[in-house]
Amino acid sequence: MGSILTDRKNQVLTKKLGASTDIDCAKESLAGSVSQRACVFCGSRVVLYPVTDALHLIHGPVGCAAYTWDIRGSLSSDRELHRNSFTTDLREKHIVFGGEQQLYQSMVELIDKLKPEAAFVYSTCIVGLIGDDVEAICKKVEKEKGIPVLPVQSEGFQGSKKDGYKIACDALAKLVGTRNNKEVSKKSINILGDFNLAGELWMLKEYYEKIGVEINATITGDGRVNDICNAHKASLNVVQCSGSMMHLAKTMKEKYDIPFMKVSYFGIEDMSDALYEVANFFKDEEMLRKSTELVKDEISLLLPALEEYRKGLEGKKAAIYVGGAFKAISLVKALRLLGIETVIVGSQTGNKEDYKLLADLCNEGTIILDDSNPNELSDFVNQTGADLFIGGVKERPIAFKIGIGFCDHNHERKEALAGYEGMINFAKEVYASVNSPVWEFTSRKKQK
Repeated sequence: MGSILTDRKNQVLTKKLGASTDIDCAKESLAGSVSQRACVFCGSRVVLYPVTDALHLIHGPVGCAAYTWDIRGSLSSDRELHRNSFTTDLREKHIVFGGEQQLYQSMVELIDKLKPEAAFVYSTCIVGLIGDDVEAICKKVEKEKGIPVLPVQSEGFQGSKKDGYKIACDALAKLVGTRNNKEVSKKSINILGDFNLAGELWMLKEYYEKIGVEINATITGDGRVNDICNAHKASLNVVQCSGSMMHLAKTMKEKYDIPFMKVSYFGIEDMSDALYEVANFFKDEEMLRKSTELVKDEISLLLPALEEYRKGLEGKKAAIYVGGAFKAISLVKALRLLGIETVIVGSQTGNKEDYKLLADLCNEGTIILDDSNPNELSDFVNQTGADLFIGGVKERPIAFKIGIGFCDHNHERKEALAGYEGMINFAKEVYASVNSPVWEFTSRKKQK
């Protein structure tokens, strides 16, 4: 416990019988804590990146573009403009004399060459310092080229990744409701906050279509500008990653009176609930019947297959540290189905309601963390004797240095882990990682 900085003590909680589960959260990272969070620019970039037929231009140094190049494992069923990383490549002369002309020329050239449906222009830290009027340049180019050109005022120093989510949602909100050129069923939904990692969104669309639900817009996985512009015509917003997309859902509720619900597509329980809740929203008995049949069919195939993996995982312990707390909640449930106890769980962007749910789900003694850092995570993993770490690219080195299995559940992954098929993939990955013979040769094993 000595690794916890004094000012962070209220952001770390050990669940104890009868004790309060209140935890400090939703606050700025403590200076010097080396938070696992990314910057505002990165937050906005990961949300908007999967819009496949838009131009994404980063107004800043080339390093910012390189850092976020192909930052999500988001697949496209059509155009792949999002897979390219474009930058104005600001250098010393632009810092001195300004980069507005460089931005204008870059936009005009790229729009003429690539013919995008829209353009997102991201401001980086240096742009905020030198004061380029990005909004004015965007308005000028939009008027000249006749496509939406949206400034994303995402200077990294403004806060954390979570602030970048909000800025990205504000940019998307400027597109929503600008067109009415699409026929949409009354039983239609928008899926918000699924980014089509490894093609997961296509599996989810198939589930919904089987029960009679039309998918109007996917924001932003495999996203299309025209669909986003017509997103106001859906009857319901289904929000998968609430940390990144709840602001847009609330904006659309206020402006277009579209209700929303939070769901998760990870694990059997939450995937099934995501189907049932949509069917219940539409008050459609036939839809509910089809949902029940679909869930029954999928689970009848899934449970026997999972039992084989459970035999080799029973009694193992896991640490979870992910971006969104709602995903952490689903992971605790999914691991329990595999016989694995969660001994550490935390997130970068959770709120009090999320952490209360986590505390209710977890066993006594579980350590719950908000906005953690590498020192804390390493110490707690060693303290609890976790056999598995589930996280992202920043947590992978922690797991491997300690000498335990790792499961990548972040936005760079190439393995589909959502839905029923994803649960099998998750079980396979966890089993292979935890039971790999390589851990017999690590220093941690030798110390035992």
